[in-house]
Amino acid sequence: MKKLIIIAVFLTGTGLMAQEANFGIKGGINYGAAGDYENAEAGFEDATTIEGKSKSGYHLGFFGNFEFAGIFLQPELLYTSLNTEYETFDYKINKIDAPVLVGLNVLGPLNIKAGPSFQYIVNNELEDTSLQIGEPEDQITIGYQLGAGLNLGRLGFDIRYEGAFKENTAFSETASENFSIDSRPSQWALSLSYKL
Repeated sequence: MKKLIIIAVFLTGTGLMAQEANFGIKGGINYGAAGDYENAEAGFEDATTIEGKSKSGYHLGFFGNFEFAGIFLQPELLYTSLNTEYETFDYKINKIDAPVLVGLNVLGPLNIKAGPSFQYIVNNELEDTSLQIGEPEDQITIGYQLGAGLNLGRLGFDIRYEGAFKENTAFSETASENFSIDSRPSQWALSLSYKL
């Protein structure tokens, strides 16, 4: 949590130096999945790995946009909910995402952007099963986002891909169940934003 506060202070200072600063709200849908489910209940040598099936979720939050002669810095703070379907259960993650994107206005209202995305997991749980999962190894992880956007006055449209630099494994709560799931998702996000 301290890392998120430091980032917010830094970005506020950056905004004071910007030629143009805007703030707004955004929300949308995301489609993706967490990482592999690995079950080693029968022993390490007989471990089975199952790839999760993508499902839709949603995100909503706030953003800032600080422009310097066609180049902009866009920090965001989003609440994201994502589900992943495995063979016999679903894995649900609720998290706070804090992407910090650098973008370029390329042609009229069209822009491209990319940057790191900080993730703080608020809650993770299994649904439709008696299995129980513990907290992920790291509460805060860093991934990346890249995408394109279209600004039409106060309205903005965005499409992005989010990926992970490394796994963030959550293990079963009991040793007898002996399974793990990579909680860092790969997903597509489609957003609608409004400048205040």
